[in-house]
Amino acid sequence: MTPDPEFENAIERLLDALADPLAPTSIHDRAKARRIHIADSLVALQLEPLARARTIADIGAGAGLPGLVIAAALPNAQVVLVEATKRKCEFIRTAANAAGIENCRVVNERIETWAAGGGREAYQVVTARALAPLAALLEFASPLLVDQGHLVAWKGAPDPAELVAAGRTERLTAMVHQATVEVAPYPESRDRSLYLYRKLGPTPQGLPRRVGMVRKRPLGQARFGNDP
Repeated sequence: MTPDPEFENAIERLLDALADPLAPTSIHDRAKARRIHIADSLVALQLEPLARARTIADIGAGAGLPGLVIAAALPNAQVVLVEATKRKCEFIRTAANAAGIENCRVVNERIETWAAGGGREAYQVVTARALAPLAALLEFASPLLVDQGHLVAWKGAPDPAELVAAGRTERLTAMVHQATVEVAPYPESRDRSLYLYRKLGPTPQGLPRRVGMVRKRPLGQARFGNDP
């Protein structure tokens, strides 16, 4: 990506916000946050569907990563950051304002609730970083995506059973695996990959299910824990 002064300034201000001990992240050191959070967020821009997207939903946004970084890098896109925890939403709004990132919106909702309402079939790309097993991400993303939209999921090395479960869930969510791209966003990163899925057709009937069901009774899989 070509260096841009406005982008660089936004990232510096975002790093200031993450350095606050009260920020909802375990990484507050600026150099470490730039290497792990910022670089890890930016690495997905190598995927064409994300790089050209104009409507993006970052689900389980946490401290605003990767959503705020993507919004800063793609000023012509509109990025919605969906986060259920009010405190985290307040941090994201404060960080976005401090960084001057205006093309983003914070939604304090559960993913399923937003997918059943204002976010239904509204996005070209859904992003998810260290949020849930792939099968759960497919179910979360499908009702948010337009036909032919994409899910981009950041993952470490998944358990083989997780991949089997995701494969079983694809047909139930109208999602198809397109690529697994190995990435090394920072020198000490290990087993990091981006999983790219594409939605083919309308959202299957019954999605989204009611809040909590994605994890309580996963489609086509045994239950897995979150990524570390």
